[in-house]
Formats: sequence, structure tokens, C-alpha cells
Amino acid sequence: MKSKANIKGHPVHPMLIPFPIAFFTGTLIFDVLGLMNDNTHYWSIGQSLGIAGIIGALIATIPGVIDYFSTVPPNSSAKKRATLHGLFNISMLILFCIAALYRRTVDPVTGLVIALEGAGFMLMCVAGWMGATLVYRNQIGVDLRYANAGKWKELTVKHSNESILVGTTDELKLNQMKLIHVGNKRIVLARTESGYVAFNDRCTHKGGSLAGGSMMCGTVQCPWHGTQFDVKNGMVKAGPAKDKIEVYNLAELEGSVYITLKRDDACRV
Repeated sequence: MKSKANIKGHPVHPMLIPFPIAFFTGTLIFDVLGLMNDNTHYWSIGQSLGIAGIIGALIATIPGVIDYFSTVPPNSSAKKRATLHGLFNISMLILFCIAALYRRTVDPVTGLVIALEGAGFMLMCVAGWMGATLVYRNQIGVDLRYANAGKWKELTVKHSNESILVGTTDELKLNQMKLIHVGNKRIVLARTESGYVAFNDRCTHKGGSLAGGSMMCGTVQCPWHGTQFDVKNGMVKAGPAKDKIEVYNLAELEGSVYITLKRDDACRV
């Protein structure tokens, strides 16, 4: 899934997180050295690094929140993991903030400050492990493009008519996909060898985004665990998923492509 917070396609959140990680790690190291050696110079460095870490973490949070709400697929295992990732990071930031405030009232640094920073450091490690899992396993922020598949395309449709204009007949290349947001529904428009198709974006296994996967010969493959679906009828062709995906009727009129929702779906979006 391509990140919404990106610079020329490169996600911003992973660019920023090394700074608070380095600063908070340095805070703990220099405070421990200061306590062990009774060296106020080390404590001063630790204090400066702690403030820098807090500022860096707050800045990195902004693109992270954007990706949480706009990039991570809803109703998926990645959404649960991203929620925990965020909660651990918030808890870590709170602990370092408490330590930074408390150390202003005491001199020298005490064991309580070290304990707060140590707990924050451990939470940061767990949150980092979850973040890496989101990127490398769930491919959040990874724009997986393959030969001749074209660039990532995404469209948000605000109205909820049963027949929805989603593109033109010459917009997509062969095997290229386009993610359509219709209310709370996510639908993939794709071009196959035999024409356009439309299907639900959510893999029925763990909720991975099929729009972020790959498609060939009328088959779409989920990027998370490799389940393959027939894009014409939604049936499972291979992989761990057991249930089919929903497919939608299409209509082409005067060079435009329309998705026809069922009446119940149109009422819900």
C-alpha cells in the first residue's frame, strides 16, 4: 500500500523515526554513564538528547497518524498491529516526557529517571519491532509495482449512487489496478486481458489490500500471504484464504467505466 504521507513516492514516517530512536537511546546511555561516574557533563548531554528525542518523536508521529488512517487496510491484522504500534509509542513518549520533567527538579539524575527511561527504551524496541513487521510483512508504505503494471492509482468517490463513474476505458494498462474508495467500501478496478473487472480490496484471509498486490492472467495475488483469487468470479485459486471475494458488475459507456453496486451496498455507503 503506497503511503499517503510521501515525498516522490517515498514514505516520510520511516525517514523520521531513526532520529528519536537515536536520541532516546543516547539519553539512556549518557544518563547511565552519568550516574555510574557521577559526571554532570554526561547528565547534561542526556538531558539535551531527551528533549531532541521528544521533538523528533512528535514530528515523526504526524506522517505515522496519516498512514494509520489512510494507508493501513481497515478490518485487517495490520490494523490491529498498527494500533498496538501506536499505543506502545505513545506510552514510550509519555515515559520520556515524565523523565524529562522530573529531572528538572532533581540534581543529579536519580535511579527513578533511569527506570523511566529504561522502560521507555524497552517500549520503543517493541514498537520498532511491530513497525518493521508492518513494513516488511504487511508492506504498509511499500509501493509494490511490477513490470508494465503502471503507477499506483487511487480515487475517492463521495456520492453513493448505485452506478458510479470510476475511470475511463483507456486509463489503465493491462494488469494495472486502481483502488476506489466509495464511502466505507474499498473496491479495486483492474484491467485484464478480457477487459475491466472490479472486486473487493480486502483479502478474506487477514484483510490484506489486494490493490497493493499483483495481477496476471485474471488472477490477483494478496501481497501478505500469497492467496490468489479469480478476479472474474472472486473464487479462491490458491493460498490460505477459504472464502471468496466479492465482485462487482461493470458497465462501459462512451469511453467511461461505471461500477454498479447492489442496492444494499449503495444504501450503506
